[in-house]
Parts: sequence; C-alpha cells; structure tokens
Amino acid sequence: MRIAQVAPLHESVPPKLYGGTERVVHYLTEELVKMGHEVTLFASKDSQTSARLIPCTERSLRLDPTVKDPLAHHIIMLEKVARYAHQFDIIHFHIDYIHFPLMRRLNISHVTTLHGRLDIPDLKPLYQEFNEAPVVSISNAQRGPLPMARWVATVYHGLPEDLYRFREKPGKYLAFLGRISPEKRPDRAIKIAERAGMKLLIAAKVDQADRAYFEAVIKPLLKSPWVEFIGEINDREKDEFLGNAYALLFPIDWPEPFGLVMIEANACGTPVIAWRCGSVPEIIEHGVNGLIVESLDEAVKAVEKVSQLSRQKCREVFEKRFTSKVMAKNYLAVYESILEQKKPLLKAA
Repeated sequence: MRIAQVAPLHESVPPKLYGGTERVVHYLTEELVKMGHEVTLFASKDSQTSARLIPCTERSLRLDPTVKDPLAHHIIMLEKVARYAHQFDIIHFHIDYIHFPLMRRLNISHVTTLHGRLDIPDLKPLYQEFNEAPVVSISNAQRGPLPMARWVATVYHGLPEDLYRFREKPGKYLAFLGRISPEKRPDRAIKIAERAGMKLLIAAKVDQADRAYFEAVIKPLLKSPWVEFIGEINDREKDEFLGNAYALLFPIDWPEPFGLVMIEANACGTPVIAWRCGSVPEIIEHGVNGLIVESLDEAVKAVEKVSQLSRQKCREVFEKRFTSKVMAKNYLAVYESILEQKKPLLKAA
C-alpha cells in the first residue's frame, strides 16, 4: 500500500525530547515500512525515517527561534501534500483539522488521527461542517465532546517492543514524567510523595506558556526534601528513569486523550497510579498494570498497595495491547476499510 503520513512540524519525527504526536507518527511509520508498505513522511527536514521523507521545513519549528507563525509553514506543507497526493493510496494526517477544506476538494482517500483534547466549544461547528471527514480517536473517552464527527475507529498508541527494557525489581522512588502544567497536576504528585514518605523524581518540560504556573505554584514546592526536579529528558534517559521507579504517578486533572507515559512505564514493568480521568480507565486495568484513584487519600493508599502488583503483568499488558506492531495493524485495518468504501459498486451481471 502507498501511504503518506503527514506530521506536525513543531517537532522533528521522532522528536529530540518532548513530543508525543511526532513520536507516535515515527513508530507508526517505521512499523509500516517494516511491514513492506511504501510510506512517505511529510515532516521537518531534521526528521529521521526509513520512509521517503518530503521535508517541509529546514528544522522543527520549536527549535527555530526565527519562527513566529507556525501555521504559515503548515499551509506550505499542505500545498506539498496536494502536489504529491496522486502518488498515494491513502493519506494519514496528524495535524488536527487544517487540511479538511483541501481534502474536501481532492478526490483522495484520507484519514485523520486526532491527538489532542476536543472539549473546546469552537470545535463543534467545525466538525458539524466537515462531518464527512473520517477521523480516528486515540481513546473512546476522547470522542465524548464531538459525537457528530465521523469516527471510523479508535486506535491506541503503541511503542516498539524493544524500546524500553523490562526490569523485574521495583525501584525506591516515585516518578512524574511529562510536562509541567496545571492539568498534569505535578502539585498533586508532590503531595502524594510527601504523605507517602517516598522520594519523587520529576522529569518534566516547562513550556513558555506554563512558565508563570511553574514559577508561582510548582517552584516553591520543589523545596520539599521529598522532591528532586530533573527537567526534560530524552528516550534513553527515560528508559532508566521509568524502569528504575517504584511507580509512575499520573495525577491528571483533565480529559487526557491517551497518556503515552502510562504505556512507557508499563513497557518497563513499572505500574501506574492514575486519576480516573479521560483515557485512564481504558489504558489502566485496575489491579493489573496499575491502580486508578479518585482522591489524594486513595492515591497515598495506592502507593502502599502498588507493591502487590506484578511488574511482569504490567509488561504483558503492554506487549498485548500497546506495541507499535499492534497499532500499525489496527491502522492498516482502518486504511483498508476506507479504501473499500471508496471502491465503485460492481454492476450486476
């Protein structure tokens, strides 16, 4: 199958540090190439891929201080996609909705994975207008705000089986990994660690948009003797960080569409303590690969209970449900379904 993957330009594919969407696009692209498909990736020039790369910017936009309007670069990318569109059986977009008007006018099979939060009022009229555009959710919970969209499947994210090393023995610290922001609730993680009397290591990125929150709310809490702030880390460092943890804390306070860090932890054998929010009940099997909580008190008690969980089971859940091979097979089923629907009906003999 001739498949195009259209990635956001904010980060390279894969990203150098933080960047969930671009990381998933990379794993999917590599797996599809491995399966023998002819894959083309539209992404920044500093991307690394086994597929054919059509570069759309010199480097990822986040690392280019001269970039003031990221949208302009994405519009140029769409022009390139339109130019090459006839070469593909299907085009898979990962850039939200900006291509909808273009694809409405091109007779090309396409599908879009929606990677972000959808509980934004402005999106309702947009998806009512473009209700023919086939879209994929990354969790069933993500769909809630937009029942009028043309949902064709839910495909969970996946990671390469050998990306993280399984560790049988638990470490002695709690881990918080991701981004410092109000909805990720690092403040909750700190309170849990303090009340449980266990060291918390925080490996997190601080975006400019969240700088004021970090300075006003989180930075004072970092003075706690139970907390160590490490900062942003790469994949190699992440393997050690998650694999040597006692448990991952995922104390979110928003409708998280997926939460890649949960399956990253499980890939290492590390269980997850997560708030019942967004996709969490779909990713975490309570009492198997983690514990789902609804309050600070429950979270503190979960720290005591997590030692009863099997790290081997955590790894098994990952291997069964959340590998890049499983993800790629599920997307291929989506592609085939869309192409099948487009075939002209055979006339009766």
